[in-house]
Amino acid sequence: MIENRLPEICAIARTVAWGAADILRAYYRGDTDLDVKDKQGDPVTAADLAANHHILATLQQQLADESFGYLSEETYDTEAMAVTPGDWVWIIDPLDGTRDFIEKTGEYAVHIALAYQGRPQLAVVAIPEDETLYYAIKGQGTYRESRDGTTVKMQASGRDRIEDLVLVASRSHRNPRLNTMLERIPFNDRKFVGSVGRKVTTILEQDTDVYISLSGKSAPKDWDFAAPELILTEAGGQFTSFEGKELLYNQGDVRQWGGLMASNGPCHEALYTMASQLLAEIDATEP
Repeated sequence: MIENRLPEICAIARTVAWGAADILRAYYRGDTDLDVKDKQGDPVTAADLAANHHILATLQQQLADESFGYLSEETYDTEAMAVTPGDWVWIIDPLDGTRDFIEKTGEYAVHIALAYQGRPQLAVVAIPEDETLYYAIKGQGTYRESRDGTTVKMQASGRDRIEDLVLVASRSHRNPRLNTMLERIPFNDRKFVGSVGRKVTTILEQDTDVYISLSGKSAPKDWDFAAPELILTEAGGQFTSFEGKELLYNQGDVRQWGGLMASNGPCHEALYTMASQLLAEIDATEP
């Protein structure tokens, strides 16, 4: 049974993620043309496609004895809104933070998650420019792995007052409603970071405590959140909608609409309640 093989499968996924990280670093430092194209409003590069090919081909080769579905940003048609068949589905973003990759901020990541009936059971998030990888199996905690194989168990901070918390927010994906709402929450500090995976790892490292997403004309996708969610929750954090509901993946529409919050945990309910109230006030005053 697949659930009994999760440690073995996680080891394979980690090796695959390190390989994808090496591919991306080679493109990041090389003179190869990135061949940037637009895909439904988002940029896609030759690096995205090369890392995606490596991840899919290697997983399918090494796990050929199991029946998995594969939901990847680079192969999924967002407008088709089709459910990837199977109880066990890999959810993959070979290059989370393509704009950061193009702009050379270094804040990009590789996301690989394995979900069972819409909920992540295994996750790997690699941060290529830090040569660091984070991984988790449901119920077994989150670990940071270095290039030499050294592992450290991760734990989100215990900060339990909103005024002591540090917000991590997007460099570019912020709409006016979200900006107004964030300005009204009395965080201690704010930091601006690129990819979702990189943001969540700052919470694991206790550099920040809260990340908030609010959809506008567009919304984040399943592959943005599936892997980061599990590495956060297995380290004691929480990741829910503004209604406190857990996220479901591979439901047909891969877009995660509405307000979503990731946090270190202690103030989570108070924060999403406050965010919902502020959002209602903002919407009531808009013309």
